Amino acid sequence: MAEQHKGEMTTREAGKKGGEHTAETHGHEFYEEIGKKGGEKVKEERGHEFFEEIGKKGGEKVKETHGHEFYEEIGKKGGEKVRELIEEGKKQEER
Repeated sequence: MAEQHKGEMTTREAGKKGGEHTAETHGHEFYEEIGKKGGEKVKEERGHEFFEEIGKKGGEKVKETHGHEFYEEIGKKGGEKVRELIEEGKKQEER
């Protein structure tokens, strides 16, 4: 890391400090709101095809790094969760 002098910090350190301060003062909801606004702006400018493209690239990268077994594992977990939710819903209806 670059040598620091008294009172100086790297751009990375300043960004981290600013991000931490923003998180403390504005909270989680602030990030949700600006993320949603940003996503809407990108959709408006680039269209839904952009999100399809980056989703496909992300999926290919996950497949490359984690392999087929990863998808089997998360699919099984998802199926188990759905089964649990259906059972809970049936119990609620019986009451």
